[in-house]
Amino acid sequence: MLLLDLDTIARHERVDAFQYAMDQSVPNEVVHEDPGPGVRARFERWEVGGVVLFRSSSTGFEVRRTDRHLRRLRQRPVVSFTLQTRGTGRVELGGQQGEFGTEDICVLHEVSARTYGWSGTGAADAVIIDAERLALPVDVVVDACFRLRGSPLYDLVLGHLRGLWRDPARLEADPGAPALAGATTELVRALLLTAAHDTTAPPARAAMADTLVTRVLAHVRRNLTDPELTFDRVAAEHAVSRRHLYTLLGRAGISFEQWVIAQRLDLARTMLASPAHRGLGIAAVAARCGFPGPSHFARRFRAAYGLTPREWRRQAGSEPGGRPEPPLDQR
Repeated sequence: MLLLDLDTIARHERVDAFQYAMDQSVPNEVVHEDPGPGVRARFERWEVGGVVLFRSSSTGFEVRRTDRHLRRLRQRPVVSFTLQTRGTGRVELGGQQGEFGTEDICVLHEVSARTYGWSGTGAADAVIIDAERLALPVDVVVDACFRLRGSPLYDLVLGHLRGLWRDPARLEADPGAPALAGATTELVRALLLTAAHDTTAPPARAAMADTLVTRVLAHVRRNLTDPELTFDRVAAEHAVSRRHLYTLLGRAGISFEQWVIAQRLDLARTMLASPAHRGLGIAAVAARCGFPGPSHFARRFRAAYGLTPREWRRQAGSEPGGRPEPPLDQR
């Protein structure tokens, strides 16, 4: 949903419109790099199972939030996990200063005094979670802000957050959105605890144990195209016994082999329907999705979807040299 587009607002009203948009939950002091009529901004919002995705792009600015501003908090506080997608973000928090680029996660608790912004034209994608849902003290979030890279979960969570932004509108409408929101909350909570505490400390160890299934499934999704992905290998890479992992997945109602096949089939179905992969043959798609051979792939695909891979591709209109079939009422 589009929240703000300053290109549609009169130039002399843009600074006030930007301030109003930034003040919806907590009043702020907003300072623009160039406060003239050239101020530009675009804000968009999606909600995925209770987790908010907020996309922003704008000319240079700085938002300063002090204890005086926080006394006027208008709603339940949230915690944001921001990925800078253009430019370099700057943060001052708890007496420390830092910069955040495209490989960084910036985490901020809404009730912490801080300064945030960027120079020039910048853009960022933020995943926003209710602080109550995250259930962590403010000081844990603040302590973790500049220490996230020290967590063993950093790369996993970075990849997970990026994945949420591939198609936020589709995720918003997906019936699995609440489960995805729950998994996201578990992962970022574990990231904060393992960044703020030594990994051998009880809170960090508990977070790692609580998120094992989520971490395993995220690991498998990242490695679906590897034909050597096996249950034993996944267990070894997560330093748990085969029996323990089998028990945990069973409690979650997951059969590892069937779940992996379902994920690979879903990936293959997406690739077959995508114009970007039109040049790939069926065998190449099967190989890229981790299937041992095209015959095995075709049998699994037909059993799952009732069509052969080629029939599905033709129906989706992505056959090499093909054209989409017209709707039934136009045939």
